[in-house]
Amino acid sequence: MRVLGIDPGLTRCGVGVVDGEIGRPLTMVDVGVIRTSAHLHVAERLVTVEKGIDAWIDEYRPDAVAVERIFARSDSSTIMGTAQASGIALVAAARRGLPVALHTPSEVKAAVSGSGRADKAQVTAMVMRILRLESPPKPADAADALALAITHIWRGGAADRLQAAAEAQRPSASPTTRATHLVTTSRIPRSRP
Repeated sequence: MRVLGIDPGLTRCGVGVVDGEIGRPLTMVDVGVIRTSAHLHVAERLVTVEKGIDAWIDEYRPDAVAVERIFARSDSSTIMGTAQASGIALVAAARRGLPVALHTPSEVKAAVSGSGRADKAQVTAMVMRILRLESPPKPADAADALALAITHIWRGGAADRLQAAAEAQRPSASPTTRATHLVTTSRIPRSRP
């Protein structure tokens, strides 16, 4: 399985590609950061992030994309840019029909280091160890992207297999019935005036 991990950000968007499967050594394929200038308009910066992610997907052809799930921070301007970059990553993957998984920072820390409270240095050290790297990926956004890919291979792959097994146990339903079920279960209730 090949996974593109994306640590979304408007100034620095970490990207990392990892090959592997559960129970086997993982291999880093490539890692980097898509950068944008704070002097550009937000729309131009988002186009740069989109083009960068598109290029990574086109070049490495991942089987899945793992994106960091956004969580609340004290700096709302950081959240907004991160959320916008995250949306771009989700759209780029969905446009190609790639499965997308969202992993929280604590899930990634726990998967890679064994502790959901690990700091960046501990996560980077474990990424180096897991991928047998001689030097740490820099900046931290790059190491975080690799950690996301590792997490998805170790946890996401297992979750996908469990979901497939559960679906195989369900009585078969027509495509129309399944589509109706999806629409009714994903409907958002409206507030009344």
